[in-house]
Amino acid sequence: MPTDSVAVVDGSNIAYTELSANGDPKVSNIVAVCRDLRDRGYRPVVIVDASLRHEIDDPDQLEALLDDQDVRQAPAGTQADYFVLEVADELGALVISNDGFDEYREQYPWIDERRVPLMIVGGEVMLHEPSLRQNRQRAD
Repeated sequence: MPTDSVAVVDGSNIAYTELSANGDPKVSNIVAVCRDLRDRGYRPVVIVDASLRHEIDDPDQLEALLDDQDVRQAPAGTQADYFVLEVADELGALVISNDGFDEYREQYPWIDERRVPLMIVGGEVMLHEPSLRQNRQRAD
């Protein structure tokens, strides 16, 4: 697979996939998913809601990722979901998220074809392999 394949990461959704001991969303989830995607030859583009910085377990680490532009933040008062889907649409990219994006299905009819759900257990990322294989076959 070419190393320039893009995967748009729904960072807010991913942060909530495995919670901290205090029940907070984890920035380490975002980092782990990006690492896994890079290992698979994808270039992750992470988009988060503006409110995440007030909820995340390690706000300083999230701020550093935002400063380095490893993570992009949707404008305050807007849903990141729109930007996740719009960027994926423009780039023909996968979407890494457990969100079903129900309210956007009419505008983005490809959601079921390009969305890759996942689990994070003990910090280990498990992307839904059948979704990845299906998308690889389409790209070839």
